Amino acid sequence: MFTLGIIISSDKGSKGERVDESGKVIQEMMKQQGYEIKKYIVLPDEKELLAAEMIYMTDELGVDLLLTSGGTGFSKRDITPEATLTVVERLTPGISEAIRYNSLKITPRAMLSRAISGIRKDTLIINLPGSPKAVRESLEYIIPHIGHGLEILRGSASECARK
Repeated sequence: MFTLGIIISSDKGSKGERVDESGKVIQEMMKQQGYEIKKYIVLPDEKELLAAEMIYMTDELGVDLLLTSGGTGFSKRDITPEATLTVVERLTPGISEAIRYNSLKITPRAMLSRAISGIRKDTLIINLPGSPKAVRESLEYIIPHIGHGLEILRGSASECARK
């Protein structure tokens, strides 16, 4: 079983002015996959707050996977990728590229995503889109493969070659 941290980046959600639907989708889908949710939080679009929570979840809680949702667009307040860049030690661009690739089949607006992914210590961090629909589509596409990456990161698997 893998552990999971969830950070939702939303000014309105953090003030209680909007119900967080994307976080609910993440929780539902990841619980179905057997992930144990260690922490779920909604934060305002503030780079320092987001980065500090990412560090807490990776370094203190030691989650295997950290999913963020929101803050990946073009708005001046969308800074989740920048917050993520301040904490990751190694980038994993293939994951974000795969999400965009799949999303482009659904909407050309997927090209506007600035989401990134990377590794901090033994935690994989993935920025997801903000909309519940896009979160569901993204997770459906990557979930079957993320577990293997987490096993490699943990050291419990060593080969990526297909049999």
